[in-house]
Amino acid sequence: MVHGRANYLFLCYNSAIFMTNYSKETFKIYYQSLKKYKRSVFLVLFSVIIAPLGNIITPLFYRDFFNVLADWQTIDDPASQLKFILLKILIVYLISWLFWRLATFAAAYFQSMAVKDIYDQCFAYLHKHSISFFNNSFVGTLVKRVNRFTHSFVGISDLLIWDVIPLLVNISLIIIILSQRDLFLGLGILAWLILYIAITYAFSIYKLKFDLKRAEANSRLTGVLADTISNQLNVKLFNGYQREIKYFGGVNSNLQKLRLFTWKLDNIFEAVQGFLTVFLEVGIFYLAISLWQKGVITLGDFVLIQVYVINVFMRMWHFGRIIRRYYEYMADANEMTEVLTTAHEIVDSKKAKELQISKGEIEFKGVDFSYNKTRMVIKDFNLRVLPKEKVAIVGASGSGKSTLVNLLLRNYDLTKGKILLDGQPINKVKQESLWANIALVNQDPILFHRTLKENIKYGRPEATDEEVIKAAKLANAHDFILEFSDLYNTYVGERGVKLSGGERQRVAIARAILKNAPILVLDEATSSLDSESEGLIQDALANLMKNKTVIVIAHRLSTIMKMDRIVVLDSGQIVEQGNHQELINKKGGLYKKLWEKQVGGFIA
Repeated sequence: MVHGRANYLFLCYNSAIFMTNYSKETFKIYYQSLKKYKRSVFLVLFSVIIAPLGNIITPLFYRDFFNVLADWQTIDDPASQLKFILLKILIVYLISWLFWRLATFAAAYFQSMAVKDIYDQCFAYLHKHSISFFNNSFVGTLVKRVNRFTHSFVGISDLLIWDVIPLLVNISLIIIILSQRDLFLGLGILAWLILYIAITYAFSIYKLKFDLKRAEANSRLTGVLADTISNQLNVKLFNGYQREIKYFGGVNSNLQKLRLFTWKLDNIFEAVQGFLTVFLEVGIFYLAISLWQKGVITLGDFVLIQVYVINVFMRMWHFGRIIRRYYEYMADANEMTEVLTTAHEIVDSKKAKELQISKGEIEFKGVDFSYNKTRMVIKDFNLRVLPKEKVAIVGASGSGKSTLVNLLLRNYDLTKGKILLDGQPINKVKQESLWANIALVNQDPILFHRTLKENIKYGRPEATDEEVIKAAKLANAHDFILEFSDLYNTYVGERGVKLSGGERQRVAIARAILKNAPILVLDEATSSLDSESEGLIQDALANLMKNKTVIVIAHRLSTIMKMDRIVVLDSGQIVEQGNHQELINKKGGLYKKLWEKQVGGFIA
């Protein structure tokens, strides 16, 4: 029993620490987005302090109104006094209405602008994360986190503007006014409020860990949904439909159980709220009757007390939801805050310079690399690629070929050694300038769900339509583009799914041709294509490789026979190098074995 209690306290403590740590960072990010709109924020805060006064002042006039009705026989011209009181009520309501309108328009302005800034910040920071970050994250989950983060900003600011500030103004003035009528009236409501807030806070802290679990389960559900939609073809081809339904159903059931449990907790707390409000209303009126008997309060005061008690009920009834919604918003925001406070793995050094390429020489010097500092992939790798030399890198799967491409593009930082471009270490130059000087065509190029023209121009947005068409012709893409009714304005679908593999590859080559970078990397650019597509693409690649330093990663050895040099890798190290003829004549060589297997038909 003691052990269970200790575990419960430990969970509560950890949840509170988690919220506290990330809440500070979340509010820092939100505050940075608000700083530019100080005037609008100040106008909103000032307005929502003034506007609620109408709800406090008008009951005082209504008290006088009913007192006049009660004593009308002893008052000269009571009708005129009643009309004058109504005029004052109207003026107060109009002033309150004016300030509410100012608050709504000012809030709409700064919230919409701040949401835009937050989206921009999330987008910019997210795309600076490394390849390994995205490899370990679901796309759908990241999208959900960004949307929740902005939604939480709007939710929290709404709670502050439309709930918390008016609540504080109303409750404070009600206690002050009732205390002036009789100290015990004010103290009675204050004591009730303290009890109510204490219960609400304790309940919210208890419910917090379940809200966090619910948010996590919701993200998990979104991630699974996005993952299966992205792999819908595999679901069909591998008869995974029933398995995926069962798997998704299990994840969904877990979310449903957490959601149901949190909703039940809300219902229980609302029941407690109702119980407390009954006792406040009966108790305050019991006290009021005693004061009326003593002549301390009038009939109009009963109306005032009733209006104020109802006001307190409504405000505090929503207060419980305010607290719960606040923690829910913070739980939703914390997931993105974690992303925004996670340092980028690959960053430019403070003194990073623009990469200057005049020749296009590439040199790997004593390069070591391990994934997650545990699995050594590249060991003491040394390779020099001369300007405008065409070098192929081959080897069995897992030998480190594609890893070298990622290291050259600085998708990962080296464990040891250097990579130099024209004598400049790539970790000493700006990443944007590095990528600007390297064009990559890989095995499965991913296209944006934009037009063909936009995809081809992506490497050089300022290119003219004539230059786009010229690049497409050189890539053997122009003819198939003309078959579309919208020609170059045809949308290619998400990830380019409306195009065949060969068509996507030719669009990617056209993009690389138009970019015209001095260094070209081809990573398995033809390995998954049919013979006809491969022939077209080989011609396009020949156009692309002219006057460039080229590194080709290939499994299909027939595609690299004409390379200036072939480098053979085994377990992250160079074991052979030379041209095609030299390597196939080498007895017992690894390249010769790979070539004989492919010629023999064992490897496609």
